[in-house]
Amino acid sequence: MRSAYHLMPLLAMLLILVLADHTSSTEAVAPAACLPDQAAALLQLKRSFNATIGDYSAAFRSWVAVAGADCCSWDGVRCGGAGGRVTSLDLSHRDLQAASGLDDALFSLTSLEYLDLSSNDFGKSQMPATGFEKLTGLTHLDLSNTNFAGLVPAGIGRLTRLSYLDLSTTFFVEELDDEYSITYYYSDTMAQLSESSLETLLANLTNLEELRLGMVVVKNMSSNGTARWCDAMARSSPKLRVISMPYCSLSGPICHSLSALRSLAVIELHYNHLSGPVPGFLATLSNLSVLQLSNNKFEGWFPPIIFQHEKLTTINLTKNLGISGNLPNFSGESVLQSISVSNTNFSGTIPSSISNLKSLKKLALGASGFSGVLPSSIGKMKSLSLLEVSGLDLVGSIPSWISNLTSLNVLKFFTCGLSGPIPSSIGYLTKLTKLALYNCQFSGEIPSLILNLTKLETLLLHSNSFVGIVELTSYSKLQNLYVLNLSNNKLIVIDGENNSSLVSYPSISFLRLASCSISSFPNILRHLPEITSLDLSYNQLQGAIPQWTWETWTMDFSLLNLSHNNLRSIGPDPLLNLYIEFLDLSFNNFEGTIPIPEQGSVTLDYSNNRFSSMPMPLNFSTYLMNTVIFKVSRNSLSGYIPPTICDAIKSLQIIDLSYNNLTGSIPSCLMEDVGALQVLNLKGNKLDGELPDNIKEGCALSALDFSDNLIQGQLPRSLVACRNLEILDIGNNQISDSFPCWMSKLPVLRVLVLQSNKFIGQVLDPSYTRYGNNCQFTSLRIADIASNNFSGTLPEEWFKMLRSMMSSSDNGTSVMEHLYPRERYKFTVAVTYKGSHMTFSKILTSLVLIDVSNNKFHGNIPAGIEELVLLHGLNMSHNVLTGPIPTQFGKLDNLETLDLSSNKLSGEIPQELASLNFLSILNLSYNMLDGKIPQSLHFSTFSNDSFVGNIGLCGPPLSKQCGYPTEPNMMSHTAEKNSIDVLLFLFTALGFGICFGITILVIWGGHNRKQPCERAILYIGRIVW
Repeated sequence: MRSAYHLMPLLAMLLILVLADHTSSTEAVAPAACLPDQAAALLQLKRSFNATIGDYSAAFRSWVAVAGADCCSWDGVRCGGAGGRVTSLDLSHRDLQAASGLDDALFSLTSLEYLDLSSNDFGKSQMPATGFEKLTGLTHLDLSNTNFAGLVPAGIGRLTRLSYLDLSTTFFVEELDDEYSITYYYSDTMAQLSESSLETLLANLTNLEELRLGMVVVKNMSSNGTARWCDAMARSSPKLRVISMPYCSLSGPICHSLSALRSLAVIELHYNHLSGPVPGFLATLSNLSVLQLSNNKFEGWFPPIIFQHEKLTTINLTKNLGISGNLPNFSGESVLQSISVSNTNFSGTIPSSISNLKSLKKLALGASGFSGVLPSSIGKMKSLSLLEVSGLDLVGSIPSWISNLTSLNVLKFFTCGLSGPIPSSIGYLTKLTKLALYNCQFSGEIPSLILNLTKLETLLLHSNSFVGIVELTSYSKLQNLYVLNLSNNKLIVIDGENNSSLVSYPSISFLRLASCSISSFPNILRHLPEITSLDLSYNQLQGAIPQWTWETWTMDFSLLNLSHNNLRSIGPDPLLNLYIEFLDLSFNNFEGTIPIPEQGSVTLDYSNNRFSSMPMPLNFSTYLMNTVIFKVSRNSLSGYIPPTICDAIKSLQIIDLSYNNLTGSIPSCLMEDVGALQVLNLKGNKLDGELPDNIKEGCALSALDFSDNLIQGQLPRSLVACRNLEILDIGNNQISDSFPCWMSKLPVLRVLVLQSNKFIGQVLDPSYTRYGNNCQFTSLRIADIASNNFSGTLPEEWFKMLRSMMSSSDNGTSVMEHLYPRERYKFTVAVTYKGSHMTFSKILTSLVLIDVSNNKFHGNIPAGIEELVLLHGLNMSHNVLTGPIPTQFGKLDNLETLDLSSNKLSGEIPQELASLNFLSILNLSYNMLDGKIPQSLHFSTFSNDSFVGNIGLCGPPLSKQCGYPTEPNMMSHTAEKNSIDVLLFLFTALGFGICFGITILVIWGGHNRKQPCERAILYIGRIVW
């Protein structure tokens, strides 16, 4: 105790020294007040924002220019060291607006290490081209959701200390049902940045750890065209932990070079065009926790070992239709929280071990290939918030254990083989916000207990076999409901009782009641002023659209579908005071003037009605300035195509005015200035004049159909500017021209129909080919030049130029079509096939036809046609072809129809034709064929009509029987010859007897009488022979 007492002065002295040292140290590192130039730069930046928008006042409340103010203490501002320079600026999530763009004053803050301007609006302005390179100390740059446009500044690529870069735009895709979805962006007027060379951007960013470029348009190749996007990352940024690049227009495969990025933890590459297999090396990335690859074009077998990665929490392969795979057995050590393989080609059974995934919250198994019985073990996964199941070969009904999953927010059974009624126990899943039971085989009545699910926001029950009467007023109990689809069942939908203004209706914005036996507009629509999507197609609606609908509907429509009814009138005013993104009035009986949404549209479909005129005023096309699809086919329009349509040509991609009564010439703008227009269909009108011939480079046309009109003149040579042209149908007009070998310059031309015109000359015109020009159509699948005045021979070398008819990787299932917003436009073509003139409502890319009938071709059929092994139809009828039918036809294994009738073909029918197992139509009538018709089980199906008009043919199915060119015929010929010899002997003897008698009687004139006898014998011999 005494010793401790004596130490007290010493300890006190030490404490004083420590405190003094600490005070001096603190004073040494205390930040200085910010420099005047730093404050001035910040105040200039403040003035660049609109003071009346966003959280301006709160963001800049402390930013006051008064004496003694220290900008280092302002909100969002931090300074470092003793220099009084700003090192950190954070103005994120303030909803500020600077329409004039980012002020250059920012680049005076050259000591910045941290910069976050995210979630503010720079009004689609360009990022400053220069300035960022001055911020050499920057390690963190966040410009996400800032609504910048244009190129990413090159200066960002010079920030060598950067470890975090975020230029992304946030988006969210909400699927309303299986056909419609809405993509939400941070800004209502979203702009996109673009990066011309990812290799250049990343070349110096060797310290980068997080790269977030969502919705920045990125080119795959470097400036010299060698490096792919992933090669650039692996080479330049080896420390990357996060790659987040959704909606970046990436394509091609995932490079193996990414396997070198051993720190990768997050890979988000959804909503791109990536293809090839998902590489197995992803399973070797030991830190990988998120693998988001949805909405791409991946294919091949998915490595199941990736599912068993020990750190993986999220795996999403949704909407990669080419990916195949099976679900593995899962262990209890997995930390997976979310699995999604919906809309893939996964198959097999769902393993019961899936219940071992104790952390799983989201399970999306919506792949149609799943089969068997749903494992009951799923019923133990009580922490699931989302369950999504599909499978055409799934058996059974909705399992009873579904009621155990009381944490579910989303339940989906779709495109499946499950059947039976909806169990009433679903009514106990009270946390459900989305219930989707569609495109299966569910039946029975919709249980009333569904109305107990008061948190429901989305209810999809379409495309099943539900029966009964549904009262729309009953859904007033679901006050949170905003998506309802009951379409395509066996339901009868009525308004129901208590249909009054006292009933409180939910704010339904998406309502689809297609094919619900509705005969009048539901009164519930009077109480849904916020509705934005309405589908009443395929019902029994009649008469006029009620006027109260147009008075009630005040919101912008994304969908208004009234097609396939019996409606006759749109109302008194054809100008609809609405924006309607997708308007479908097709297949009704509407008359009069075509209605137009005044505030714009994207798709307008008026086809199959009785509309007779375009709307007034004459500048109606001003309402089409943003329209992409304009379809008015099969109506009663007459007169000229209004030239004012040219005003909308910059946005229109489809114009279909086919099957009307339009006259006059085609406005030149529809062909000459077509940077956007892809499909122009004017088929079946009375248009005349010549086709415009001043088509400019950049032509986007992919399909032109002018058939069944009165068009004259020549084909416009400037069509070669339309490098994307796939279909040209000019059939049944009055075109006078030669064979268009020059069109072989169109690299993707698949369908060429010239039939029923006035074309003349040879297929290979020497005046064209003598200068080295070829006629090689590299992509042609359908060639119809029938009913013209072509002449000469069918050149074998031309058939050998049709290489796309010789081999193909096409699987035969794809259809020639274009995809547009909520529209799948299928191309059509009218040709003679299987003996009948027919219109193909959809063209399979595998369909291969040649029709050269009704011309003046002569000579032999070229044997080289054997190389066109993909041919399905060949028509050479009504020409002057001679020679035999080539035996090489037997190599055309895909041939379904062959017409060689009305020529001058000779010889026998080749036995090889009997081996064509797909041949269902054969016409060899009216030629000069002879011999026996080949006999086979397949040939026996052809009727007499296939062979009539060939005198030399015999055998079934003809009634004429063939003779036997063997011994009986030889014996008959010998007997016939012997009888002739006997007659000759008798007549010769008779002749000599007569002469002998005459000689005796007239002995005195022997020399003069000898000549008549000789003449008599000679004459008799001629008669016998």
